[in-house]
Amino acid sequence: MSVAPHLHLPPTDRVLSSRTGWTRAHWEATADRMLDALTPYATPGFAQYRLPGRGSWSGVVSDGLEGFARSFLLAACRIAGAGGAVDPALTERYAAGLAAGTDAASGEAWPRLTDCSQQMVEAASIAVALHETRPWIWDRLDAKVQERVVDWFSGFVGGRTWDNNWRLFQVVSEQFLASVGAPYSASDIEEGLDRIEDWYVGDGWYTDGDGRNFDYYIGWAMHLYPLLWARIAGPGGDGGRSAVHRQRLHRFLEDYPRFFGADGAPVHQGRSLAYRFAALAPVWMGALADCTPLAPGLTRRLASGTLRHFAERGVPDERGLLTLGWYDTFLPSTQPYSGPASPYWASKGFLGLLLPPDHEVWTARELPLPVEESDTYTALPAPGWLLHGTRHDGIVRLVNHGSDHNPPAPDSAAIEAGADPDLGTGEDDPHYAKFAYSTATAPESAPHALVRDVDGHLALLAPDGTPSRRRRIHPLRCEDRVASSWSAARLPGDGRAYRIETTSVLHGPWEIRVHRVEAPEGAVVREGGHAVAHAQSPFASSAPDWALARTADGLSSALVALYGWDGGVDGAAVARDVESNAYGPHSAVPYLRSAPHAGGRSVHVSLVVLSRDSIHPEALRTAVRVRVDGEAVVLTFLDGRTVEA
Repeated sequence: MSVAPHLHLPPTDRVLSSRTGWTRAHWEATADRMLDALTPYATPGFAQYRLPGRGSWSGVVSDGLEGFARSFLLAACRIAGAGGAVDPALTERYAAGLAAGTDAASGEAWPRLTDCSQQMVEAASIAVALHETRPWIWDRLDAKVQERVVDWFSGFVGGRTWDNNWRLFQVVSEQFLASVGAPYSASDIEEGLDRIEDWYVGDGWYTDGDGRNFDYYIGWAMHLYPLLWARIAGPGGDGGRSAVHRQRLHRFLEDYPRFFGADGAPVHQGRSLAYRFAALAPVWMGALADCTPLAPGLTRRLASGTLRHFAERGVPDERGLLTLGWYDTFLPSTQPYSGPASPYWASKGFLGLLLPPDHEVWTARELPLPVEESDTYTALPAPGWLLHGTRHDGIVRLVNHGSDHNPPAPDSAAIEAGADPDLGTGEDDPHYAKFAYSTATAPESAPHALVRDVDGHLALLAPDGTPSRRRRIHPLRCEDRVASSWSAARLPGDGRAYRIETTSVLHGPWEIRVHRVEAPEGAVVREGGHAVAHAQSPFASSAPDWALARTADGLSSALVALYGWDGGVDGAAVARDVESNAYGPHSAVPYLRSAPHAGGRSVHVSLVVLSRDSIHPEALRTAVRVRVDGEAVVLTFLDGRTVEA
């Protein structure tokens, strides 16, 4: 696959970078193209960048500020990384934007910072960018402009943010105020840094706010901002906190390369996925803060592989812009707060440019990713995940028994008032509630697909076909190659919650799922596998006890009934959809169906496959022996390995 020619990249270097061919020059060229592409969308004073695309719920002016702030972070990496030796027009544009954005009479002034306003997010990017470019921008601003910038930032002092990663926006912004001798609140900073301690759950993992909110925000926010704050606070100004933050990032990065496929793709899970290669932020911060466990050649291979992955798939697009989506524009993978400039948080993925050109991250030879060296199995008990990579096809799969993006379970008082401790609130989020994600697939996420909720889910179907939801996930076990959890299913018109417990067992390239299901009489149990998507409609095939979908480029998803399904001629099929998947306009999901339930408890065992190999479902049915003895379910594999689920 070739990189988009409109990026005007230098020749590849296969000696230094044997796996990607990319060097620092490729990063600089990509940054320059992205920054140049924004200029036609600037307001006259360069205070806002009003990009084409769907607006956010915050309005056009806030969206314009977002365009300035997030691209300023990219510009800062480019300017500071080059020691100021860039096209002078670049620094002039952002200096002019600071002047106009803080001038109430300019006609393009930024909204004031108010409690929990979107401006708080953007202010943090501006604060970091101003600090990193201080000799070339801040120190050269007119004193009156500096005063206006300080006055705008002062809206943070004593202000209230949302109680999640937003606490850190206040921390870095007020630390910038402190760094330029402006009034600030030391207690705001201390309280924000203290608050994230409540969300640290061990092994390098935070949850983003209360609950089980695990996704890329852990890397591009919870680990990133405390160490950016330390850079602003300067040596000795961190009160010893950064030693702890560095240790935690070191631990987090030990496992992090296992989230990336051999083609550079990150696992497609969580919200704000339009930020794309912002997923590289913790990798670069590990090098910047000198706390990474990764060899320099692995750091660059991981980062360059991911940036190249997107460049090969049209990101940025032919205009040089980042769109609201994953590869192409795809709004179902975005959130209501996502405006047309929202994807430019991807600027965090360029933090490596702050490292000097002679840093060993840029000069060492590339090293292979974990999935390029061997099959990998990684248990992550903190988020309740298993990572599973297969060397032969380079795919990494994430098995989810822990992250659901629900608020915490209600307290005893709320339960006494009628709150259900087992169910989450609202509808399932497809980017959190599925059993599995991967570097080669995305969940079905269009509104019409959410109604059916087929892929990556085990549901009870009501007589009218309405599926139950997974909602709150209750982790039970996560170790070695086994993880389990339970959730409560509820059907329309039925006030009872039915317990569904699932254990995932990894073996070779497969995931075997053992489901213990409570169900009312007449309900149908349905399970869906991975959704595969492509520009062309996938091939589909099925029999009563298996179903398979395969894309034109050879990616296959299969689901095989091993025990307890007994659905007869309608026991397996492939569900097709259009415009519901970030990976392509045509998608397909294999699924299994049981016969109507007798009521009470049942056991269902299935084999889940996602592979670029040829898949032979009939043969796979004989690859695992299943023995059910009361509550015990014993799996025996061809190599003699036995697992009791």
